[in-house]
Amino acid sequence: MRKFLYLITLLIPLFNFSQTFSGGTGNILDNTTINIPITILGLSPTSIDTVNFGLEQICFSLTHTWDSDLTVSIVAPDGTVISLFGGVGNDGDDFQNTCLRWDVATGISTGVAPFNGTYKPNGQMGAVNNGQDPNGVWYLRIKDGYTGDEGTVSACSITFGNSPAKYWEFKESNLPIMVINTNGQSIADDPKIIADMGIIFNGEGVRNHLNDPKNNYDGKIGIEIRGNYSASLPQLPYAFELQDAAGNNVDSPLLGMPAEHDWLLLANYNDKSFARNIIPYEMFDSMGHYATKTRLVDVIINGQYQGIYLLCEQIKRDSNRVDIAKLKPTDITGVEVTGGYILKIDYFDNTNSWQLPFDTYLYNGFDVHMCYYSPKMIDLVPEQKAYINGFISDFETALYGVDWKDPIIGYRKYIDVSTFIDYFIVNEVTKNLDGFKKSRYFHKDKDHADGTIRKLKAGPVWDFDWAQKDFDGSPATGFMYDDFLGQDINAPGWYTRLLEDPAFKDQLRCRYEDFRRTILNDAAINQKLDSVANYLDESKTWHFTTWGNEAEQNSTTSTSYAAEILWLKNWYHDRFIWLDANIPGTLNGCSMAGEEEISTSSIHIITYPNPFESSINVHINSTIIGKCTIRLMDQMGRIVKIQEVNTTEISQNTFVLKDLENLNSGIYILEIETETEKIVKKIVRN
Repeated sequence: MRKFLYLITLLIPLFNFSQTFSGGTGNILDNTTINIPITILGLSPTSIDTVNFGLEQICFSLTHTWDSDLTVSIVAPDGTVISLFGGVGNDGDDFQNTCLRWDVATGISTGVAPFNGTYKPNGQMGAVNNGQDPNGVWYLRIKDGYTGDEGTVSACSITFGNSPAKYWEFKESNLPIMVINTNGQSIADDPKIIADMGIIFNGEGVRNHLNDPKNNYDGKIGIEIRGNYSASLPQLPYAFELQDAAGNNVDSPLLGMPAEHDWLLLANYNDKSFARNIIPYEMFDSMGHYATKTRLVDVIINGQYQGIYLLCEQIKRDSNRVDIAKLKPTDITGVEVTGGYILKIDYFDNTNSWQLPFDTYLYNGFDVHMCYYSPKMIDLVPEQKAYINGFISDFETALYGVDWKDPIIGYRKYIDVSTFIDYFIVNEVTKNLDGFKKSRYFHKDKDHADGTIRKLKAGPVWDFDWAQKDFDGSPATGFMYDDFLGQDINAPGWYTRLLEDPAFKDQLRCRYEDFRRTILNDAAINQKLDSVANYLDESKTWHFTTWGNEAEQNSTTSTSYAAEILWLKNWYHDRFIWLDANIPGTLNGCSMAGEEEISTSSIHIITYPNPFESSINVHINSTIIGKCTIRLMDQMGRIVKIQEVNTTEISQNTFVLKDLENLNSGIYILEIETETEKIVKKIVRN
């Protein structure tokens, strides 16, 4: 008898035991989140794990007329939230008896609407099997991130058994690790909540562990969800500011970037390459303008791995960002009222914008609005609004006037043409869908003391999530500058008018051809893509395990990361072929006094501020190059500053090139030469 009982005891684990609990129903409304409760009572054992007993399966049925609007998550009684999927099914309808299990081969991202059957979720469903008591209220959370389509949840259930979902646990990375703890609070769109944040970074090429000291930053932050469309996707983007214990903003240099308190975490859910923002930012920077500095990081929020993010600077007025004078409320006359403005073409209403005097060029009746970005409209006094409104009006009047090509009284009186050309090049090279009608920045500094106008500058460039993709079946061809009529926003047709001026076209063509020899050649683009791919060789797997390999919208059909990088290389190659043949203008009188060819290099250099005044900070993201020589040269190749540097002796790999205040304004070449490599960057003196 004892032998029989012993045998039964051994065989019990071999039998499949499971128990299913059904939940409620509910309506899915536009731009809302619903939580469908599933109550668990009397389930034993009272601790779930990934080995013996735990959550096995989640099933549901719902109707909805645009499946990709939805993000579906599971919420456990202990508060653990796991995103199961989002943005799948494109414009298809419905999920019919759809189940999610960790141990099936077919991922939900590869499914086709109407979804029916069993799929593997994008997120780590097994992370709820963390030792918690399963008894209590679970929720199937469904977020509708768009308008125009609604639906109904008709059934849902969860199943527990002895084939529990498993998950991997994040412990270490080659990337810097950002750890955020909200202390039980949910991060909202507004207002910011107070949370704790730490950054673990032991140096380039040194392994970072989750239990290492938070040695790059360790303190309080105020954090909120940011973005428009991007905020509807499962991997949420965030804005945060560094704070002290009293809630005051504090500046800190995160990961070698200049000290500030305002920062962003851009999600990569809509970019399988992780490079679509990095490449154009570095293009614009290499052209001699300020562009947002970035670092790729692994992010943990409340103990859960959230994937790869792009930690980057927020566009704002700052000596190391958009370097223009501060506009004070008392600056209402003379030179003082003329500058300190950052403007933007973007989503608008009557609390943040004004209507421009001219309609979109060649389209009467399509009005255009300009947004006040910094200072905000509410912070501007009437005299300041009147000045900047008048300045833009004067520019448009000149642009569309009889003498518009005149170099003295025409459009060139009001705009810095070189910045408009470089902005055009970056957004056309990347075929940026939004680059000319939203997320489009301009800035103007105070006029000189003698009254000489400081002109309106284009930039910084921003928001390339939808760039470098195939939207119209022809990824390599076509211009974007004349696509200025939007569903929500009409953009000014300034470039259409400017390209009617032969002098502007020739200047554009000369500048483009100059960059094609350097930062815009195939080798330079391929080197940057390879650099990103090599850097993310490990973390990309974790990211795709969390969010799915097919997360990217409206782009390629590549099913692997390597295939995506190759696709993007080929896309750039084809794009350049088309642009080489179609960029307007001639090379008459063109003198390409540009920088040297950029070598393929594993060393990444950050320089700031750019433009500079009296000093340049050079951050070298490598501890292994030893000695290097830094040279600053003018456009004639004459060395105006030279310094030998030992990178093992400088603070946080940052060297300051000082005593530059006597240099003339203009473009300079910064050359960093090691024993094996040479890195060249353009930089501008104000």
